[in-house]
Amino acid sequence: AATAAVYKQWIPNTNFETASNWDKDRVPCASDVVHFEKDKVVSVFVRSPHALTDMYLPLNGELVLAAGAGFTAFDGSWDPGCDSGGTVRFADAEHHTWFDPTLWQDVLPSGEPKPSGPIFSVDEERVPCRYDDVVFQPETSFRVNIDSSQPVIHLRSISVMGQELNTPASWAGYLGGPSAPLQFHGNGTLQVTGTGCPDKSGCACENTLDGPRICAALLRASGRQCPEPACQSPLQPLGHCCGVCGATINLDFTPDFDLQKYQDRLVQELLSQPKYAGVQMAISKVHKAQTFLGILSRSSTPLIQIVLIDDRAGVQAGTAAEQLAADIMENIAQHGEALGISSGKMAVATGSTASGQVGSHPVSRITAGTVMGLLFSLLFLGGILFLYRRGNLRLPALRLSRSWDRMEEPVSPAPASDKGFNNPMFNVEPPGADLGEETPKDLQVFYLNPLYDASETET
Repeated sequence: AATAAVYKQWIPNTNFETASNWDKDRVPCASDVVHFEKDKVVSVFVRSPHALTDMYLPLNGELVLAAGAGFTAFDGSWDPGCDSGGTVRFADAEHHTWFDPTLWQDVLPSGEPKPSGPIFSVDEERVPCRYDDVVFQPETSFRVNIDSSQPVIHLRSISVMGQELNTPASWAGYLGGPSAPLQFHGNGTLQVTGTGCPDKSGCACENTLDGPRICAALLRASGRQCPEPACQSPLQPLGHCCGVCGATINLDFTPDFDLQKYQDRLVQELLSQPKYAGVQMAISKVHKAQTFLGILSRSSTPLIQIVLIDDRAGVQAGTAAEQLAADIMENIAQHGEALGISSGKMAVATGSTASGQVGSHPVSRITAGTVMGLLFSLLFLGGILFLYRRGNLRLPALRLSRSWDRMEEPVSPAPASDKGFNNPMFNVEPPGADLGEETPKDLQVFYLNPLYDASETET
């Protein structure tokens, strides 16, 4: 989400008057017997009065009655809207999970559904993010499973029964009441912070740990598999469950970057053009895991991800998104530094091409950093070679065959013709000795060193 507040509203409810909450897909009438499973925990909001033949209540639950609502016993009089009667059972509400994107919708601060437009969200951002406001509709009951892989699910605020809880103290007070345990269940922990995104460059959604839950819920709703893409090698945006045809752009940014302003700029100057009428864009800050020599690192790099898709089919799928991405990259090349964008990298996948990097536009600061990195690497390698030449570093597995090694070896002078040099370490008979003869004990053998002049040794 950008710096502006984002409101996400929970769609399902457990109201008595909602027909889909009953196994017969209708609201119970006077001649019916209402049956709540005794071991199912439930909170049910009742808007109006109802006459019933009988009702079995759960062992742990509540009926929240609006003004004028209630139950009376059926007096046997004819009800034109009711058949012969029967048992009507309340549907199981345990399967509604917090991390199911199909159960949330974006709304305006007034609670009205947000109008559809060219902006969409990747799947992980379709459920409430860290700085979002969560809304449960007024005069509705609900039950939601908050199982999570996150230690704590942080939110800016939660509105329940028309009351906005936007401080840790107010939320703690609500959790201590009787309704919260009936409405929220699972191993997750919801925490209200009351603070919005403090960074004008945007804040990451922070639902990555629950990405598998989000994708599992989506695939369960769509037939347990991603739809077949129209392109050969679809793109896989960060935070999205299935591959897409179109284009992605990853932006490196500076402290001057403003996500909301940049999104508005793209919508007004590019997306509003008639030729891009069928293109949708998702833009948000994400964290990309770093890798070194193919090994995944624990650290991550923040970047701005732009995902572009269009409504074209066949070989034309993704082509409009590709053209828009090219226009965005051109705009970055011209105005990127003024907008706080240091570099951009684009990848595309259309119905006629495979995915791949199409282009990137680094600015001078990124280029300078690359040059400095290369210079540092050369200095590092030079230092290693210097230490090796000095003998301070031993590299037994490294054999260097250099011309200057041979040049520095001392050249032994050729020995004079009348001088010999015998090595006493080898079994060599002294001059004048015949094979088979015993060497006299008083025989003295002298060895001449060709490096010195014989005249210098004479006295």
